[in-house]
Amino acid sequence: MLHVKVETKTSFSLLISFPLERERQKQSLEMEESFPMTGGDGPYSYAKNSKLQKEAAVKAKSVIVEAIIEKLEVEDTTSIASTFRIADLGCSTGPNTFFSVNTIIEAVTHKYKTKGHTSLPDFQVHFNDHVSNDFNMLFNSLPPGRQYFVSGVPGSFHSRLFPKASLHFVCSAYALQWLSRVPQELSDINSPAYNRGRIFYSNAPNEVGKAYTAQYAMDMERFLAARSKEIVPGGLMALLIPGRPDGTLPAESSIGPIFQTLESCLVDMANEGIINKAKIDLFNLPMYCPSPEELRQLIQKNGSFSIARLESNTGAGRKQLCGAGECRSGLENIIVGHFGSDIVEELFERYTKKIAELPPLGTGETSGIGLCIILKRNH
Repeated sequence: MLHVKVETKTSFSLLISFPLERERQKQSLEMEESFPMTGGDGPYSYAKNSKLQKEAAVKAKSVIVEAIIEKLEVEDTTSIASTFRIADLGCSTGPNTFFSVNTIIEAVTHKYKTKGHTSLPDFQVHFNDHVSNDFNMLFNSLPPGRQYFVSGVPGSFHSRLFPKASLHFVCSAYALQWLSRVPQELSDINSPAYNRGRIFYSNAPNEVGKAYTAQYAMDMERFLAARSKEIVPGGLMALLIPGRPDGTLPAESSIGPIFQTLESCLVDMANEGIINKAKIDLFNLPMYCPSPEELRQLIQKNGSFSIARLESNTGAGRKQLCGAGECRSGLENIIVGHFGSDIVEELFERYTKKIAELPPLGTGETSGIGLCIILKRNH
């Protein structure tokens, strides 16, 4: 972490005499800016409010284990290195990442033994998230007696993070819904995608949804291109992503109701003069939920991976929306970054009251759909 900070300061100092280049660098950094989950172990921390993500990881465990047993080429990996390298992209602060890592290591160990290997490789786990992630919390909560070596890798997973052909297994759980940036058209008053009075695309015109779709396609292209260089031939990647069913529009996002309730609270506060209405016009959440067919097309376009499994769990949602703690743990930092910290307590008090007044979802309805994708790096 210190090394990264030193490099950042140095790069800016070298650009002082080049104002135009410095401004371009600043804009580039702003485009990639992201806000981490709430750190620490307090009542609104991600560590205390990520049960829904844990449930998704538990449901996906059997799919991941089966994919490792059936698809992982241990002969190839052992010939490349005596260390089996795993990366969790968008790991946040725990504890869910440790559950995923244990699932992978147990399955890989079983695969080696069934192939007749008398000795196991060392396991190296790289925990990745943005520089501003609470890595201290992550490392302080590492499981005792773990059977793997650990490193932290700060940086955006939309870019390269590791040397070529250095990873054998990559996982990412409920992180790839985050975009590298908000689509620029949403804040352009002259654009048909100008998202006035809204913070998401679930109740917006089609132009807004199309802008999000285009941004997601660009981000996934970058993500897959980076991983195609980093994962060894025959290596695997497991992705858990909140999505929406095939044949639906972006506006029918399965997580939309969560943000519509939050949006309603912000609009109420603006109407009461607590928040500047113009602030809401310029605030949009950088998240997107793809359909399975969208993912298939993007993966096929990249061409570096074959789809081993792509499953949709329509039971991934719940019969009620996220509680204030869950919503706050994921969005507090991005809200504070735009509106300031003064509104946070009142905003989530209002959110709590609104979701308490909403009726339960009807039979067959859920507040989410989960996608589990297993990709194999082509030779």
